[in-house]
Amino acid sequence: MTRTLTYYPGCSSQASALHLDRSLRAILPVLGVELRDIEDWNCCGASVGHIEGGHLANAALSARNLANARAQGPEDVITPCAACYLNTHYVNESLRADAGLKADLNEALGAVGKSYDGSLHVRHVCEMLATDVGLEAIKAKVTKPLAGLKVAGYVGCQTVRPFADTERGNHFDRYDDPSFLDNFSRACGAEAVPFKRKTACCGGSISVMSPDKTLHLIKEILEEAKAAGADVISTPCPLCQTNVEMYQPMINQKFGTDFAIPVVFYSQLMAVAFGLDPIKDAALGMNIIKAPALAGR
Repeated sequence: MTRTLTYYPGCSSQASALHLDRSLRAILPVLGVELRDIEDWNCCGASVGHIEGGHLANAALSARNLANARAQGPEDVITPCAACYLNTHYVNESLRADAGLKADLNEALGAVGKSYDGSLHVRHVCEMLATDVGLEAIKAKVTKPLAGLKVAGYVGCQTVRPFADTERGNHFDRYDDPSFLDNFSRACGAEAVPFKRKTACCGGSISVMSPDKTLHLIKEILEEAKAAGADVISTPCPLCQTNVEMYQPMINQKFGTDFAIPVVFYSQLMAVAFGLDPIKDAALGMNIIKAPALAGR
């Protein structure tokens, strides 16, 4: 049975995480999920939205997306980006709980002829995959098992905090030692290697602006993945993927290391395991560090 969900791609889907967006759009129909994009969506204000506008203006960005989504229908809203999820889910839950904030946001939305009643449920794609689709359904779609591929599951510090283990987060995983990403790898036939730094911070947006302050954080993530014998690092987070992949040459130059570990999205693993095209559907050609152990299957 096919289920339609409203999709908020987020800004990174248009550039740095285009390969996440493309691979998700390839695998989700295979798993019975059809996506309907929010029409005329805008940035959620992640990371930098508070700097100039403040809390209300930043919240209004997500409220506008939610108003557009609700105008399209009552379906749950899903997003693949950790920061988009945090912002959008937080604003949704805040206005549901705070009548004053709801009134303020609707006053702002009214200036452009919009309103939002707080009736939607904002969810992360990984939560939806874990709770609605389920591991058995994922396994059932695997036609090219990723046997022998060792995967370090790097969740990052935002995807499961602070909402994963809440009622509205569907209690889909725990904060300190989440298992969903390892479970996705195993469902695809790969080996999930032990990885204690799975929720360590990569520096986030600080890495983009001042990598000299955060290279040591990324280095520790890479060191553990290498020590575990990982062929690839898998992550659900667009910014984590960018930082951990992009800064490996800089880390090598600064610390005298020799890292060249592919960093892929879990959806790219699934696309290959489902027998989809590794370039067109898994979008592996968009990764800076190529993953021959994955692409060559």
